[in-house]
Amino acid sequence: MTAVKLPAWLRIVMVSGAFLLAIGAGLFAYFWYIRPVTLTAAVGSLDGEADKVLSAIASRLTATSAPVRLRIVNQSGALEAANAFSSGKVDLAVVRGDVGDLSQAQAVLVLAHAVVLIVAPPGSPLTDVASLKGHRVGVVGGEINRSVVNALRQQYDLERANVKFRDLSLPEARQAVDARSVDALLLVIPLTPKYLSLARSLFPQNMKSQPVLIPIESADAIAESHRAYESFDVPKGTLRGSPAVPDDDLTTLRVSFYLVAQKKLNPDTIADLTRSLLAARRDLIGELPVLAQVTAPDTDPDAFLPVHAGASEYFNGTQEGFLDEWSNAIYLTPMILGGVASVLAAAWRFIGLRTPKPGESALDALYALARRVRKAQHEDELSDIESRIDDILSDQRLKIASGDEDAADMATLNVAANRVESLIHARRAMLSTS
Repeated sequence: MTAVKLPAWLRIVMVSGAFLLAIGAGLFAYFWYIRPVTLTAAVGSLDGEADKVLSAIASRLTATSAPVRLRIVNQSGALEAANAFSSGKVDLAVVRGDVGDLSQAQAVLVLAHAVVLIVAPPGSPLTDVASLKGHRVGVVGGEINRSVVNALRQQYDLERANVKFRDLSLPEARQAVDARSVDALLLVIPLTPKYLSLARSLFPQNMKSQPVLIPIESADAIAESHRAYESFDVPKGTLRGSPAVPDDDLTTLRVSFYLVAQKKLNPDTIADLTRSLLAARRDLIGELPVLAQVTAPDTDPDAFLPVHAGASEYFNGTQEGFLDEWSNAIYLTPMILGGVASVLAAAWRFIGLRTPKPGESALDALYALARRVRKAQHEDELSDIESRIDDILSDQRLKIASGDEDAADMATLNVAANRVESLIHARRAMLSTS
């Protein structure tokens, strides 16, 4: 069974189509590789401030064409954000260190610190946690501060002291103070002007009397048994400047808000995210002062929240450089280019537009055509060879006319051409009888 020789135009179309497909696939792969990665981030807070801050950062990442973008998933609070993270519904979350299941969380950044404040109304006789015996404490925020309440109960044995804790929302807190249904309020807030103003607004404003801040003297002991907390000294005059409240540095507890990531996320992606977030922080800190609290997480192996490998690479300066990242590509590029050249050469031969090699004489080309005639199986091949003979002779005539010293002798070429044409005639007669 003889093979069917495809027409030259069809071969050209086939090769062109194959190359267009290859180019299209390459462009698709390139744009897929450089596309920005979008990560989902759960965020929620009592007053919506965390949502506002992270949304501003996400918008900044988009505006600066950062390699990693954020899609914000709003939650009703920090506990709900932690739950969305632990269930695997999101890639990132803004969480408080003492809230929710953080067993799978790895830290990217510390976003803010919140301080535990136990505040009694002006004129209150309460001076320390022990003096809360038999009193009622309103817990602003309710369930989100359950861990703080439990830590205080355990350390000070507040169950036996008959201290009653009552969950309150922000609007309910001022009403409870005015109605004297609570003797003190427990808040966990960042020490920023906005939140300090909120804390002051929960109590009657009077220049002659001021709210009473109750210290947590056993903060160190609590921090040792509950690693989410650390002992912290509230600076003198933080709540009020004149007269100063507190009137001296006051010991209490502090807890951090973290941006955490799933462990499975690519370290390079998280390293790029960390770099982009810190760049956004520099751009936005003027309009969002709370971003001044953004810091690197603890990178020690025994940290409360282990740092994500990508964030660790960024902060420790161990992220791969250009040569490290692209060494394989640099090594493989010459091999790939060689393979492409081979494919191009094969395609050129398949199309059938091969030209004589540099230095190949017209006479050699005619002898090569004679060998092709003997192997020809179709009339189309013989017709192509006849066209090739005409091209060779025409090319040589042009060379002679232009005075090219390398032009072959036309008499010799005509003899060789006549021989090839005789072979063609004989081969054609053989094919017609087979």
